Amino acid sequence: MKNILIIVTILCITACDDFLDVNQNPNDPTKAPLSSLLTSSEKNVADGLSIGSGNNGGIGTDLATYVHQQTSRSNSDQYNVDGNGFWVNAIWVEYFQEALADIDVIIVQANETKALTYSGIGKILKAYAFSQLVDVFGDVPFTEFNNFKVTSSPKFDDDAEIYPKLLKMLDDGIADIDNDKSVAALKPGNDDLIYAGNTIRWRKAANTIKLKLLNQIRLVKDVKSDVTLLLSKPDALINSEAESFLFPYGNLGATDDRHPGFGDYTATQRSNHISPWFYEILKGYNKFVYTGIPDPRLPYYIYNQMTPASATPNPPEYRDGAFLSIYFGSVGKDRDHSQQNAISLFGIYPVGGRYDDGNGGTANAGSGTGAAPYRFITYADRLYIEAELVQQGLVTGDVNDLFKRAVNASISQVDYVVGSFVKPTQLVPKLSGSTAATTYVTKVNELFQNASSGKKLEFIMTQKWLSNVGSTVDQFTDYRRTGHPLFFDPKNSEMAPGGVVKSNAPNSNIAIAVQLNNPYPASIPWPTNELERNRNAPAQKMHLLIRCFGKNSINLKK
Repeated sequence: MKNILIIVTILCITACDDFLDVNQNPNDPTKAPLSSLLTSSEKNVADGLSIGSGNNGGIGTDLATYVHQQTSRSNSDQYNVDGNGFWVNAIWVEYFQEALADIDVIIVQANETKALTYSGIGKILKAYAFSQLVDVFGDVPFTEFNNFKVTSSPKFDDDAEIYPKLLKMLDDGIADIDNDKSVAALKPGNDDLIYAGNTIRWRKAANTIKLKLLNQIRLVKDVKSDVTLLLSKPDALINSEAESFLFPYGNLGATDDRHPGFGDYTATQRSNHISPWFYEILKGYNKFVYTGIPDPRLPYYIYNQMTPASATPNPPEYRDGAFLSIYFGSVGKDRDHSQQNAISLFGIYPVGGRYDDGNGGTANAGSGTGAAPYRFITYADRLYIEAELVQQGLVTGDVNDLFKRAVNASISQVDYVVGSFVKPTQLVPKLSGSTAATTYVTKVNELFQNASSGKKLEFIMTQKWLSNVGSTVDQFTDYRRTGHPLFFDPKNSEMAPGGVVKSNAPNSNIAIAVQLNNPYPASIPWPTNELERNRNAPAQKMHLLIRCFGKNSINLKK
């Protein structure tokens, strides 16, 4: 925030006008229409969280490495993202200078004109966006943000004090969208890219966000009565794939409204790799997680530019058939080779890339549509949250049934995203009901039903992690809260004995030296620019073991 007063003024009067053509009212040329502000703020909320490529995307790009779905040669490889990190600054700008500033304008203007549906949606979006900032950074500007009568250098609020205000903001948002005094002619339609003005679905999203936030503070606050009340009315929560809280990216290359992660398909230099740890779990190779149970989502999640017979331009560090990547923590001699047109990429799910049909081919703009949505909270997420709450004894319920429903929802949401959003030109087989999917669901459910209590929590969080590929902030939060799923650790003597990791792929002789110099971080550092320019900002965190929410973190397992 480069003195928020200056920047927000420029954005509201100039940037929005130029980019979204909001200067349509001849009587008030400096006031942006609510419709344009809503469209841009929804996109910016998604962009700030997404995995990306080049200059597109947000904090999810770094966190994809932290949650071991991606590997990188950047600082994220050693859990060493600092305040100068590109993606750290990206979400700060996307949120404080753009999305949240626009949302505040929406709320003010909507209340002035009795367009209360806009106000309600704005409050729900604002609460969600701030919750993600808190989960990533801990303390952030909140009460003084955008309050120019007080200061243009807002203080950083205690993160533990922000969450209760976000829960109230969600209730206020629901009240606004339900307010019968709202002017009917001033309600959103297609300018609301998320729900097209459907207030029933916005209400369900708000309640599900509340459930999610309450679950995240369950270690430090008694939330039993609150979550019990929410779960007693399941129809008031996200209750189907179609009701999931998603931002739909488009397929237009000219204006590039495609998913930021699709940028790897058009990039001249590709640097994001798929984690071998993630890949081997999907293949059923991993010795610790779902050994011998191949995941049928693999060709939807990962696209291989090579075929098993393809030659690589340089010696690869990790290769299994058509799959090529590098290890987390690698200090191997082949890590830094250029493999631009050989590395494996995220596929049709989650970035709208290509379904892997085994034919390979160099990725390009025509490989997919790029129209995969960013998934804020899905129906499957809601079921995993409920399963966690039941398993941990906060509410009653059949955890075996919830787990089974959640896994099935995770499978079916792949079909939903591919068919309803990506709309590929290539032939993509349906996943739900396939022999591979049915076999997988049966096997993971058998493991779950026969597991100990602690192992059941691990299975819940592992399946949620697998389901949430590409949506990484909540995975980062879940891991710090529960200690699950199991991530690759170069210091673990079973995973990398003697500091050497060996591939679990059949007939593989891969052995790579790995190291890890930093512990797993409890939060992400604040942007250096913010600390230098905001006179009320705190000093940078001395080390990243400082927990979000202080000594008793809601985001780090005790």
